[in-house]
Amino acid sequence: MVVSLTGADTLILDGRVLADLADGDTAALEFANDLVGMKTGKNGNALYAKNATGQNGALTLRVIRGSADDKYLNSRMSEYIQDSAAFTLIEGEFVKRAGDGDGNVTNDKYKCDGGVIQKIPGAKENQEGDIEQSVTIWQIMFARVRRIMA
Repeated sequence: MVVSLTGADTLILDGRVLADLADGDTAALEFANDLVGMKTGKNGNALYAKNATGQNGALTLRVIRGSADDKYLNSRMSEYIQDSAAFTLIEGEFVKRAGDGDGNVTNDKYKCDGGVIQKIPGAKENQEGDIEQSVTIWQIMFARVRRIMA
């Protein structure tokens, strides 16, 4: 039997451990592009081409609005807006922890380099108790993401 017990994941941006995360999918790292292009030609010949954009990653964060982490991300966005040429790119690490039920843990680490905040986060007001108005959704693009299993 194979099991995976997950929990106590960590998300680090620029050496800062993010702790002011909201509910639901607090962090989601996705990859829009394929790592390789492939086409089969005449006589079953196959052509392969590396797609460097396959390592581009998009991180979506759900942070508590007005929290210290929200203010930090906002300051990083402001740095980029003020002087994009002088901006220091964001580095990150997203670590998923998976246990096997026998006390052994595998760290499923995503090392993220070359990050920038993709867009200004939106806001809303609601008079019927919608908690989404207490969440800031941040989107960060990374030029390269590597998965490391340890």
